[in-house]
Amino acid sequence: MVDGGFRLLHLVRPFLPFIPEVQSVDTKVPFRQKVVYTVISLFLFLVCSQLPLYGIHSIIGADPFYWMRTILASSRGTIMELDITPIVTSGLIIQLFAGSNLIQVDNNVREDRVLLNGAQKLLGILITIGQAVLYVLSGMYGSVDQLGVGNAFLFILQLCFGGIIVICLDELLQKGYGLGSGISLFKATNTCENIIWKAFSPTTINIGKGAQFEGAFVALLHLLITRANKILALREAFYRQDLPNVTNILAKVLIFFIVIYFQGFRVILPVRSKNARGQQGTSRTFLRRHSLGTL
Repeated sequence: MVDGGFRLLHLVRPFLPFIPEVQSVDTKVPFRQKVVYTVISLFLFLVCSQLPLYGIHSIIGADPFYWMRTILASSRGTIMELDITPIVTSGLIIQLFAGSNLIQVDNNVREDRVLLNGAQKLLGILITIGQAVLYVLSGMYGSVDQLGVGNAFLFILQLCFGGIIVICLDELLQKGYGLGSGISLFKATNTCENIIWKAFSPTTINIGKGAQFEGAFVALLHLLITRANKILALREAFYRQDLPNVTNILAKVLIFFIVIYFQGFRVILPVRSKNARGQQGTSRTFLRRHSLGTL
């Protein structure tokens, strides 16, 4: 039991009325209702991932976070630019502080659990604001002189709005209204969206060899129909360099099925009690211990 004196966690108490919160589930939520909540949450996430920032004209230069966007479920130039970074970072920091006793928490006390959850969300909002300000001031959307103070402030507001939406949707799913963790679902959804778009995108891009379809399978059909030499058409569809090709898509599908296959592997471990002699049992341990986001 933690002593009743002043603790660092008490500093969060004045901010609790201003932090958005999802009420805990009082009764068991039916499975169909969980599916509905999950679908609505993913729909809102996908809409925000495709909704460009209001006032943005063009994004120039290389993307410094290109290789991280799949892991962080981020979409450049959209409301979801900040992705899940604030909520993941705040969760790691709070767990580190709690595990190292820098923050004294008694999980058996309801008030401590509320304060800890509030501290994590408050830290996530502060990280969202700081990250949004740094994005704009660093010139991700152009220099502040070119954008103007009004547009720069508007970008910060939109990025903060997207970050708070992610925090609320994740809490909605974690408190029993949906299926699974919001962070894992958002990462998996973003990955699946990218794969489907790169496979079946109908948009055309000119890379110096004429206009070609961005989608790998759409480009495969187009090349087979329009090219007289079918062998060269297949080779280009499977190995083209500047756009998604069929080999990339098939490799992703192969890795997907390999992970699903190894997910079913389990090891039976014998368990023996130290306190009660003669009592033995078994425990099943699955080889796959990662979250859905890794898949």
